[in-house]
Amino acid sequence: MKIPIRAWSREDRPRERLRSLGPGALSIRELIAILVGSGGASGSALEVADQLLRRVDLGEGGPRPGASTGPGRNRKPEVRGSLRRLAALPPGILETYPGIGLATASRIVAAMELGRRAAVESGAHDRPVRGPEDVFARVGPLLRDLRQEEFHALLLNTQHRVIRSVLVTRGILDAALIHPREVFRPAVVESAAGVILVHNHPSGDPSPSREDRVVTTQMVAAGSAVGIPVLDHVIIGERTFVSLAERGGMGPPGGREGTT
Repeated sequence: MKIPIRAWSREDRPRERLRSLGPGALSIRELIAILVGSGGASGSALEVADQLLRRVDLGEGGPRPGASTGPGRNRKPEVRGSLRRLAALPPGILETYPGIGLATASRIVAAMELGRRAAVESGAHDRPVRGPEDVFARVGPLLRDLRQEEFHALLLNTQHRVIRSVLVTRGILDAALIHPREVFRPAVVESAAGVILVHNHPSGDPSPSREDRVVTTQMVAAGSAVGIPVLDHVIIGERTFVSLAERGGMGPPGGREGTT
């Protein structure tokens, strides 16, 4: 017989364990169960979390056949795999899963986004950008799992610290649709000393396309005209990046591909 979470002893409930032991002591399914809140027709919050983890193919979710879901059974081994697939799901898809409505889906998406932004801030927020590795550390967590391309411009001061990150366009990178003023107008306003272009490839492969090179050439020419150099164009893949500056002055193939 299934026992609802509210009937468990307090030390077995995810919220009480969070309060007494801290978030690091909780499994992924317990943390998700807290975001789910209360259970319903689809089961307890932990059961909904298990179903969600199975659906996004993160690893072993749910109890083993015949296993009890009563007190003490919430301390199962940590879910294997990565949370990145879950983090990439939009609310419209999440809310279709059993036990996950719009409110819960929104909480999960918001929590994942906060985690991404915290990783960016703790990793490289106030350090100078000395190379493409620093660019990847700063924006890789934000861009690598997106399902569509985003083209950003990092505006740097004379110490190579980021003044501001500008979202230039979202969608397929097209030189005909990207005007240099969208990059250099904010660069002039912020008195930027240099610009680094960065965008992601949703395929996970950061190899530069012909369109990537065309956009880079246009931006380099525009930057030269206004006196704000384009220092690099970094393409973000799933686990790797490519620096066009290290491939021969923003031009021909060659140079280095980075990994993380």
